[in-house]
Amino acid sequence: MKKFLTGCLLLLPASLQAQEKFPTGIEHVIIIGVDGMSPDGIKQAQTPVMHRLIAHGAVKWNVRTVLPSSSSPNWASMIMGAGPEQHGITDNDWQRDKHSLPPVVANDEGIFPTIFGVLHQQFPQANIGAVYHWDDFGRLFEKKAVNHDRHFSTEDSTATDFIQYIRAEQPFFAFVHFDHVDHAGHEYGHGSPLYYQAVAKTDSLIGRIMESIPRNTLVIITADHGGKGKSHGGATPEEAEIAMIFSGKDVKPGYIITQPVYTYDLAATIAFALHARPPYAWIGRPVMSAFEGFAAPQN
Repeated sequence: MKKFLTGCLLLLPASLQAQEKFPTGIEHVIIIGVDGMSPDGIKQAQTPVMHRLIAHGAVKWNVRTVLPSSSSPNWASMIMGAGPEQHGITDNDWQRDKHSLPPVVANDEGIFPTIFGVLHQQFPQANIGAVYHWDDFGRLFEKKAVNHDRHFSTEDSTATDFIQYIRAEQPFFAFVHFDHVDHAGHEYGHGSPLYYQAVAKTDSLIGRIMESIPRNTLVIITADHGGKGKSHGGATPEEAEIAMIFSGKDVKPGYIITQPVYTYDLAATIAFALHARPPYAWIGRPVMSAFEGFAAPQN
């Protein structure tokens, strides 16, 4: 019996390894983050680019945010693969040296591990970058992990730099953040004509980006929260549900994702697409059903 159990233990890791399966052929991942863009905004505004990507890719219309449904907790959760209870970023006032709840684990920069740091650690030669319209996005990821780190004051300059970066470097992983839709929501109100106009502007910027991406790229378009009236942060579907669009290499065409998806699943999905090992502290799970060859969870 002892000899049999020893044999089983020796065989188990190889068996588990044989069962591992990943998307094949994804060489780059690009995340397009749009602050405050609601599912209603995508559906009601003039968004031909996003609708074309949805028709040829996969979409989840009601991804659940973490609470509060505000920017810092949700952008952090998306790149950190966990919620505020784990990473400790509970509001927009959070700073690395000023916060009430420490992360359950911290890396050498004192923050919870992000997808930027995970990829840099496992693929040290990979080119990784972030270009962001909202300056505070830059405090959420490991500075040592990126080759390209830029902040711009307008959505147009943000898009221009990001496109130039993609064309020049063809990065392994890159993240662009736009903030003008959230500004429109706060100033004019979610669902207002000028809010929809801001979403339409985003659609045109996404179109420019899509013209520049290299082959074998997975693109994910996401928001951090929606909105209600001129605000957000509360626990309502309008504020706490967003859309997530998957496009490109290995994505199922015309697929509607039905399984529950949470903002913190984004980091796990990026790791899954690029064959990276997620940290034990992450709670997010990859949205496998968006990819060819993977079925929706049975339960």
